[in-house]
Amino acid sequence: METYGKILLIAMPVFLFLVLLEKWYGWYRGKETVRTMDMISSLSSGVTNVTKDVLGLSIGLISYEWMVDHWALMHVSSGWLTYVIAFIALDFAGYWIHRIAHEYNFFWNNHIIHHSSEDFNLACALRQSISSIVKLFTVFLLPAALLGVPGTVVAIVAPLHLFAQFWYHTEHINRMGFLEKIIVTPSHHRVHHAINPQYMDKNYGQIFIIWDKLFGTYQEELQEVPAVYGITRPVRTWNPIKINFMHLWLLIRDAWYTQSWRDKWRIWLMPTGWRPADVAERFPVYKIEDVYHFEKYAPDSSRFRTGWSVFQLIVLLLLLSYLFGHIAAIGSPGIFWYGLFLFLHVYAFTELMDRNPYAWCWELLKAVCGIYLLYIQGSWFGMDAYFAASTPILGSYFILSFLVSVYSSYADRSPAMKAA
Repeated sequence: METYGKILLIAMPVFLFLVLLEKWYGWYRGKETVRTMDMISSLSSGVTNVTKDVLGLSIGLISYEWMVDHWALMHVSSGWLTYVIAFIALDFAGYWIHRIAHEYNFFWNNHIIHHSSEDFNLACALRQSISSIVKLFTVFLLPAALLGVPGTVVAIVAPLHLFAQFWYHTEHINRMGFLEKIIVTPSHHRVHHAINPQYMDKNYGQIFIIWDKLFGTYQEELQEVPAVYGITRPVRTWNPIKINFMHLWLLIRDAWYTQSWRDKWRIWLMPTGWRPADVAERFPVYKIEDVYHFEKYAPDSSRFRTGWSVFQLIVLLLLLSYLFGHIAAIGSPGIFWYGLFLFLHVYAFTELMDRNPYAWCWELLKAVCGIYLLYIQGSWFGMDAYFAASTPILGSYFILSFLVSVYSSYADRSPAMKAA
């Protein structure tokens, strides 16, 4: 937990720099692929994901260490080969976990957030799930377990394997020659994120493209078919927490309302997007039919609202950095209260980005929680020891944030503002 948090303290500024560099480069080259509000939504999604991971808010039905202890046929000697085997095993497992997430209704909920952006850029790589509370597919690491690869090696390689999937989420890198035959490239992954019929459910590979070629899911990017990004049932919100659970909520509603008992059970493991005929007719859900003619989600946003959203993101990243840098000192249960506050912060300001007229209610709840945490502790989780003025500054921020949300909600209802 603490070690992963320290790794992220180093990784986060690097990722943020590269995201901003891509935005500047797109502006410079006249090919803008990073919309500000979409970028903020993606980054806030990344915050919720890493917070969940660092706090260990997930359980595994079967652990990798248990498989090694009970099923190992041999033990690979420690050395560079052990790490290579672990990396390949993780990539093999990643291919199948990724494919299952795309092909079955229930598991799509764990992956929908990653495809929810209607842009394709480095920021959208950070849209990762918080809904995968139970880890079901550790068993796909069986090849490594049979070889006796130690769990400590897998734990070291896993973050590296994950971080190595960041770079290819971009439109600014074209074909890469012979590398296209070996590794996943931006061209391959543009196909994967596209909703064009020719590209749907292709290129599941994470590092090596060979798995797709072996198992029949490879599709080359076609020059005559420009990729269109997103999901066919667009989420229409900047709120990453809502996105994480909206597909699951649709499944629950459909299972409840369908008259067929058979459909109530089978809906969970049917192909992604399948709905019982009776509820599909009674409760239709908008679906993009023509991928070349639909409007991207982009609610009107004033310069003030955009600037305020950027400010809220900066506050979020600063608070997250303090958590990751002081996990041991904060301890339990403090780290979980801290994590809950970060989730509430994300929910509140992304609701304002969506122009939800009741966003102020979430800001009020955030302000009450923040001031209460300051009151019972005398400071923000010991921050006064490092920055003496932190308590009055944070207290003022909580009040200001609530007042701005009230003003913005009122402004959205004002006829004069709407006319403008």
